[in-house]
Amino acid sequence: MTVPMQVSGDRAPVRPDVDLADPAFWRLPRPERLRAFALLRERDAPVLFTPRLGTARTSGKPFYALVRHADVRTASRTPQIFASAPGVTTPEPAGWAKALFGNSMVNMDGAEHAALRRIISRRFTPRLLADTEESIGALAGRLVDELIAERPRDFMPSAASRLPLEVICGLMGIPVAHRAWIADRIDQASEHVGVERRGRARLRIPGRGLASLAQMQFLMARLARERRRHPGDDLVSALVTADVDGEALSGRQLGAFFSLLLVAGVETTRNAIAHGLFLLDRHPEQRALLASDFDRHIGGAVDEIVRHSTPIIQFRRTVTAAYELGGRTFLPGEKVALIYASANRDEEVFTHPDRFDITRSPNPHLGYGGGGPHHCLGAHLARLEMTALFRELLSRRPVIRQMEDPGLVDSNFDNRVGSLPFTFGPTFT
Repeated sequence: MTVPMQVSGDRAPVRPDVDLADPAFWRLPRPERLRAFALLRERDAPVLFTPRLGTARTSGKPFYALVRHADVRTASRTPQIFASAPGVTTPEPAGWAKALFGNSMVNMDGAEHAALRRIISRRFTPRLLADTEESIGALAGRLVDELIAERPRDFMPSAASRLPLEVICGLMGIPVAHRAWIADRIDQASEHVGVERRGRARLRIPGRGLASLAQMQFLMARLARERRRHPGDDLVSALVTADVDGEALSGRQLGAFFSLLLVAGVETTRNAIAHGLFLLDRHPEQRALLASDFDRHIGGAVDEIVRHSTPIIQFRRTVTAAYELGGRTFLPGEKVALIYASANRDEEVFTHPDRFDITRSPNPHLGYGGGGPHHCLGAHLARLEMTALFRELLSRRPVIRQMEDPGLVDSNFDNRVGSLPFTFGPTFT
């Protein structure tokens, strides 16, 4: 189900029975959820939420909600206490799924995680990505040209989705002929993540998502075999020729890498782009300021878009040792949820946190994680993509005349935009 996005700053009274473990909470209007987070930040210590019978698919186990900026940041930077294993999402990945598809790097800790992250981080440094900046700009220009020529009604399946997909596929060396098929598999694999489904979707979607992951991994396995025989200057070649402690990566490790890059590398950026366009449309003074001196303000604009929208709402952690944080002593085995959507609205850190202000400085948002070993590897790439697309949209004659309220997809995991209807500017009507 999708619901209209509320204009930023709107506040509704929160119900007294708000329960972050109840799927119904994540179907509330976003302003009401933000108000609930604000009330939780006023509490003396993190609150425990326990899922009710019948909601195991959404929450699984009781968890404490970390809603303050300082607490989320500390937990992120203390991985020896707040571990990512056995899983950061809900529900946690099943053992059979890890055996079949491999364990994602986001669910790892310690030396295993560090070794795998080093392999991929070598390809995602700002210096190396600088070589791709020009090509990303050219791609953004071509996509806006196609947008004008094809005149779609929904921005999501056009430039918002295609830019990050084309960029990540280009970095990985995935042939153009496979990219539309991959885009469809990504949509199916990530559909309905994080909130308990009802009716037919509850029975149908999980199997469809797993099938899509399997299909992507079969394709990537074929591509990996080709690159082992004929390596090129791309990320797949780098991965298939890499080793960890003298051993080559297994097929499952490669599959998990590919799934993470394809799904995470596309979904988060496309949602950030959509939220950014909507925010700039609803705040014309901010849009005018950005257009007046794009190079001066785009860095602040991207940071503020990510802070304000927070594409990833939360990740989970498992406590490994007794630890005091935020007024509570956590015990081994307990679960905590790092609520980035709340931390990015913390009044103790951000003045007027509900205001959209591209000149906000400093802006220590946690939209790419709270630092530490799991800080988003693709943060710089996402900045390049958003910068390139916004430059094209703002530097030309008006392309977008009117943008309707986006449709948000119910999720306790990501701030996903299902649709972004718009009409073209008068120049192109």
